[in-house]
Amino acid sequence: MDYTINIKKGIGELLFDMSVEDVKHLLGEPTEIENIDNGMDEETLVLHYDELGLTLFFEGEPRLLNCIDTDNEETVLFGQKVYEMQEKEVAHLMVTNNYFAEDIETESWGERRVSFSEANVDFFFEDDELVSIVFGK
Repeated sequence: MDYTINIKKGIGELLFDMSVEDVKHLLGEPTEIENIDNGMDEETLVLHYDELGLTLFFEGEPRLLNCIDTDNEETVLFGQKVYEMQEKEVAHLMVTNNYFAEDIETESWGERRVSFSEANVDFFFEDDELVSIVFGK
């Protein structure tokens, strides 16, 4: 699989607004499926692909892909393998590509989140090591 993130579009052949069926056709059956109640009479369907390092979030009716979480070390952003980079390098990569950090916060569980809202992407770091990228359309 191609792990190139395309801002607001998806990762590799996995594109936002794909149906659950289209994603399963592309990636196969997930490791785990869960429903998360968001408290507003809507549920988010989550497909976990542990072996691929992907967690996919589907919302709406019909359920369409709207958010991806990846911890795959092969992930590429703007031609760079981001899991080989430290926080300052990732921030520099984003700024170089005209996306500017608007929010930096330490989460209650201890990870440092660096958000680029214009790109709709959050990078999570633990001890200056990238541990997860969450991005949406």
